[in-house]
Amino acid sequence: MVHNTNLPRRYSRIPLVQGTRGCLHSYPNRLVVDGRGELRRPPLPSVNPVLASGRMGRKSQQTAAATAARRVAAATLLALPLASTGGAQTDPLEIIDRADRMMRGDSSRGVATMEVVTEHWEREMTMEIWSLGADYSLVRLRAPRKDAGVATLKADRDIWNYLPKVDRTIKVPASMMGGAWMGSHFTNDDLVKDSRLIEDYDIEVGFEGYDGEGAVWDFILTPKPEAPVVWGRIEYRIAKEGVLPRRAKFYDEDGVLARTMEYGEYGRMGGRTLPLAIVMIPADKPEERTAIRYEELEFDIEIDASFFSLRNLQRGR
Repeated sequence: MVHNTNLPRRYSRIPLVQGTRGCLHSYPNRLVVDGRGELRRPPLPSVNPVLASGRMGRKSQQTAAATAARRVAAATLLALPLASTGGAQTDPLEIIDRADRMMRGDSSRGVATMEVVTEHWEREMTMEIWSLGADYSLVRLRAPRKDAGVATLKADRDIWNYLPKVDRTIKVPASMMGGAWMGSHFTNDDLVKDSRLIEDYDIEVGFEGYDGEGAVWDFILTPKPEAPVVWGRIEYRIAKEGVLPRRAKFYDEDGVLARTMEYGEYGRMGGRTLPLAIVMIPADKPEERTAIRYEELEFDIEIDASFFSLRNLQRGR
């Protein structure tokens, strides 16, 4: 049984009870006995709304009413024909996938500066980043000198950190993907993009219109039951012109805002227009932030999967 107190969710989604003849791996429930297994999903409880309202306090009733209103609004929007460029119907999966792939392409290499500002200290790091599709990525620090060579590797579903000072390679468990990377407000998952939005989340249109800067879509992403993600909901705003990400808000399972990711400084790099700055702001400490600014980016480079190896991870020491 694994319990983690560093994630926005209340549990790690990987409870496991294992014996000599079988195991139970929960959420979703998977039971295997003597080599035979099955997937079990608990039925949703049916609740009489009249009885439920009698048991609920005023605050709970308001919360339930607000949730119901949001669902009705989302259902109404989805039922209406949505206008988009050229009169075509909005395809949330296609739009989110295009925005999600924008920063990595089929393959990529880049150099970026990360600036971390907290209540008690500030620091700046320079890193080099390589990626191949959604399955391989390598992030290596160039500066400051004392941290040079620290690296994070993703190869398929495995994540590794390398610490050159102690010459140690550490495998990152799934429960720690939501942990802070190098003391920043970005997580391990953010840096190696382990979660792919269209695979891990159900997506619906929450708003389509104008935000004062132009035409936008607001998408609501809710995690699929079996998805190994830490967020209870993501609200993702994308500009229609160029399908450029504007902002993403991340909520925990209680619906409380945990952090906001803002995109800006749009420009041309690597043959495409994209946000050259990404800023992460924690909701509980809005005066703090971590900003990533790209200095170099090139896409569709010649790179092989063999580049993303443990041996190459340690080459920066």
